[in-house]
Amino acid sequence: MLSDLIANNRAWAAGSTEKDPAFFSRLVDQQSPEYLWIGCSDSRVPANEIVGLAPGEIFVHRNVANLAPPKDLNYRSVLQYAVEVLKVKHILVVGHYGCGGVIASADGQKHGLVDKWIQPIRKTYDENREELTAIKDQKRRLERLVELNVVRQVQNVGADPFVTGAWARGQEVAIHGWVYELATGLIKELSVNITGPNDMRRFD
Repeated sequence: MLSDLIANNRAWAAGSTEKDPAFFSRLVDQQSPEYLWIGCSDSRVPANEIVGLAPGEIFVHRNVANLAPPKDLNYRSVLQYAVEVLKVKHILVVGHYGCGGVIASADGQKHGLVDKWIQPIRKTYDENREELTAIKDQKRRLERLVELNVVRQVQNVGADPFVTGAWARGQEVAIHGWVYELATGLIKELSVNITGPNDMRRFD
């Protein structure tokens, strides 16, 4: 299996060079993406392919259930680098329907170490319990929880000092909430875009 991956790599590198002889030399010389993708680790959600971007065009951070926890140093280090060094203009928080982390947060079972990680999603469920329990179809209820989780993470990103500091400096940074549909390959835009401090006030 590993030899197949190496062979695939050789073919991809050769094909990329054939199409564009300067492709890899450009990647070595610079990294200047306009987008930061905060998405799920799920293998069915490949960031570059979904939006049709080449290597070097999107900066990617992935974890279980696309969380943006204020105390997570990994996520915040990526965010700081993206905002302060790469100067990205758009931060995309991308969940997906059928997310295992979201399902695990709502099934009432114990799953080990990941339970601590997905605790924020359980909190989101509790905060929206009335709306969610009114949805009788379980699949749709979980889909709505996926959406609410994205909204919550967009809020987290917008409240982060690295982002608020950028806005204070006059830097343009917009945050977008998306959900990817595995069954169709299409992205759904949620009405939760944030372009500055004024947009954050609606969450107060």
